[in-house]
Amino acid sequence: MNRLLHEVRLFFVALQFFTRVPVPRWVGFEPAWLHDSARHFPLVGLCVGAVGAVVLAAATVATSPGVAVVLSMITTVWLTGAFHEDGLADTCDALGGHVGRERALEIMKDSRIGSYGAVGLVLVLGLKAAVLVSLPVALALPALLFGHTVSRAMAVLVIRALPYAGDLAAAKAKPLAQGVSRGGVLVALGWVLLVAVGIVASRVAWWPAVVLSLLFALAGTRACARCWSRRLGGFTGDTLGATQQVTEVLVLLGWLVWMRFA
Repeated sequence: MNRLLHEVRLFFVALQFFTRVPVPRWVGFEPAWLHDSARHFPLVGLCVGAVGAVVLAAATVATSPGVAVVLSMITTVWLTGAFHEDGLADTCDALGGHVGRERALEIMKDSRIGSYGAVGLVLVLGLKAAVLVSLPVALALPALLFGHTVSRAMAVLVIRALPYAGDLAAAKAKPLAQGVSRGGVLVALGWVLLVAVGIVASRVAWWPAVVLSLLFALAGTRACARCWSRRLGGFTGDTLGATQQVTEVLVLLGWLVWMRFA
């Protein structure tokens, strides 16, 4: 019972860190809990995706597909405080030009957005909107749930695979910079498996879309990890946000590609 309560506490810690959702006072906080809560990042993504899916379904009935997609995206961005989008912008600004590692890390710390960051945000968010509009709502809903879940798990894989590249003493999320255990990775992937099974159970014919989109996400994660390692020597909080945004779009693209050829 105490173990289950601790896992619930870790989920709330992750939810508090990545969203605007208030958590009960009894949860408390210890730095070590943020490190351990990484295993539940995909569950937080599932919650965010579920809210976005509800808004998308409701807005599709009341408005148009395009408006519904934008409203859904606004909701998820507001819910997360644009946490991951900010990381994507900072990563694009830092790595868009031909600068050295130290200069790139300095650029990431700058709160101002530059040309590369603005272009990166527009292109990634625009691509996400275009894919969701291209999917019928019956496919967009599970794709959205899977995308938000899988993309958080991919960020956990990056934490496991790479060392922290920034200034550890000044890290905003210092516990996360210390890596994730193998058990934590397995739990994170377990959440992905649970959502995948749930989607396939709701409609067996969707299993190729689930598999294809997961392969897209894994390929994108590998490419991201290689880029972070080559340019920075590891990951930072901003590159984790970029990883999440890139792999979320790749999952959605996987569903669209499957639909086009199914």
